[in-house]
Formats: sequence, structure tokens, C-alpha cells
Amino acid sequence: MAGGLATMVASAASNQVGAAVGAHAFGAIGPAGVVAIRQFVAVAVLLPAARPNLRRFTWSQWWPTILLGLVFATMNLSLYTAISRVGLGLAVTLEFLGPLAVALAGSRTRVDLLCAAAAGLGVYVLVLPDPSSDYLGIGLGLLAAACWAAYILLNRMIGQRLPGLQGPAAATSVSALLYLPVAGLLIAQGRFTGIAMLYAVGAGVLSSVIPYAADLIALRRVPTKFFGIVMSIHPVLAALAGLVLLDQVLAAHVWLGIGIVVAANVLAVTAATRSATRLITPAAAPARS
Repeated sequence: MAGGLATMVASAASNQVGAAVGAHAFGAIGPAGVVAIRQFVAVAVLLPAARPNLRRFTWSQWWPTILLGLVFATMNLSLYTAISRVGLGLAVTLEFLGPLAVALAGSRTRVDLLCAAAAGLGVYVLVLPDPSSDYLGIGLGLLAAACWAAYILLNRMIGQRLPGLQGPAAATSVSALLYLPVAGLLIAQGRFTGIAMLYAVGAGVLSSVIPYAADLIALRRVPTKFFGIVMSIHPVLAALAGLVLLDQVLAAHVWLGIGIVVAANVLAVTAATRSATRLITPAAAPARS
């Protein structure tokens, strides 16, 4: 368990450090340029690993894969643009509302309603909206959250229709294709400098390659419930990465809002797991390998 915990923390830290590293290239190639390079790096890793036979995909396999590719493209661009406007900690915390919404969707228990109310309070405390608030940046963070929720739902569907990682690999390829014009335009403008490329590739490795491998390892060692709870450290690590690597000092109310959102997620995951456990009798419990 200790090894799995260390792997998950390292994965989350790598993800957020990668986002902070990518932010250093925003001035040269913009969020879209960083996302383009990140997608190309992800494709270079996923395609050889999964080897999807694209010619044999049926339409029932292709359409959710294409949608997932569009979600990848939109989620990463909206998140990185939000980071450029409102900072890493706030943007990632807003994005984190996506998986929390999926966990709470359709539930009417008192605990889940309490979690939903707490998440809403957390967002209000986090943002403290006033006329000077960057509502576009906040909206982009919430768009990233909606995309993350869609990613979870589409990934479940694709997992039932395609084996292994063929679906995510194909979807990442779709997203990378969408960013080819962006890369071409930036190359034509001479904006892909060596240092900008280095930062963008670093973001791809730290935010895509390392978390992809680390999460696969961690999920073999720890229960899904524990994995879901540890995911809650992402907003905290994002705030710390923004502070250390980007000099983004957060106000006290932002830290308080992050804490409320994280606590709501931990409570929601714990309650959902307890509810599922009560529904499984000992005779029907699945065997664990």
C-alpha cells in the first residue's frame, strides 16, 4: 500500500509540475501551442503501447472515440488557457469539479447533497466573485471540468467496446490531428523556439507520459476507493506548483476554497464506496487477483 501511495503522489505531483512547466512556454507559443506538443508526445507514447487496429474499428467504436478526442482537445486547451488567466491552483481546482460531479450525479442521499452543497460553497469561497474577477478564466476552468466529466463517461463506454488502451490511444490521435494546423501556424510564424519546445515537451512528458505509466502501476496496488481519495491532492499540489514554479501566491480564501472542495470529494468517494459495499453480499463479491 505504501508503494502504491508513493506512486500516486508522484504521479499527481508530476502532472501539476508539468502544467507549471508548460506555462513557461505560454508567452512564446500560447496555451494552444503547449497543448499541441503535449498531444504529440502523448501519441508518441500511447500508439506504440496500445497498437489500435484503426481499420477494424466499427462505427459504434469510432463515434465515442472521436468524441473523446474532441474532449481531449477541448479539455486541455480550456485548462491551459484558464491557467494562463487565473493561475494554476484555481484552474485545476475548478477542473476537479468534473469528477466530483460524476461521483454525485443521480444521487439523492443526504451525504451526497451535503457534498454538492459543500463543493458549491468551496467554489464561491475560492472565487469570491466581484466586478474585477476574470470570469472568462473561471468559465474556462468550469469548461475543463465539464470535459473531465465527459472524459470519465466516454472512457467507461469505450472500455466496454475496445480492449486495453486502444480507445484512449485512438482518441489521443484524433486530438493530435486537430492540433496539426496550430503547430503548422506556429512553425510558419517562427514561434517554436528551442526553449519553448523544451518547456512544451517537458509538459507532455510530466503531464501525460509519467502519470499514464504511474497510474497504471498504482491501480494494480491500491483499491479504487483509495485511488479516488488520493486524487484529491491534485488541487493542493497544483497550488503548490504554481507557488514554487510560477510565483503564484494564493490568497487565504483561495486556500480555504481548495480545502473545502477537496474535503467534499473525499467525503463523496468514501460515502459512495460504503454504499457500494453494502450492496454486495459476500457470496456475490468479485474475486480479487
